[in-house]
Amino acid sequence: MANDESELKSRLEEVDAQIARLHREAVQMREEIGQSWDAPTDPAERAVLLTNVEQQEALIGNLQNRREQILRRLRTT
Repeated sequence: MANDESELKSRLEEVDAQIARLHREAVQMREEIGQSWDAPTDPAERAVLLTNVEQQEALIGNLQNRREQILRRLRTT
C-alpha cells in the first residue's frame, strides 16, 4: 500500500511538472502571437499558431483531469 502511494505521488509530481511546463509554453506562445513586432503577417500562419496554443491548452486540461484522478486514488490509499 505504501508502494502504491509512493508511485501515485511520483505520478502526481510528473503530471504537475508537465502541466507547469505546458502552461509556461502556452503563455509564451500567446505572448509571441500578441507582440506586434513579431506577429505573423499571414492570417493562415496566425491561425496555425492559435490552433497550436489551443491544442496545448486542451492537453493541459487532459493532464489536469489525470491529476484529479491521481489525487482521488491517493485519498483512497
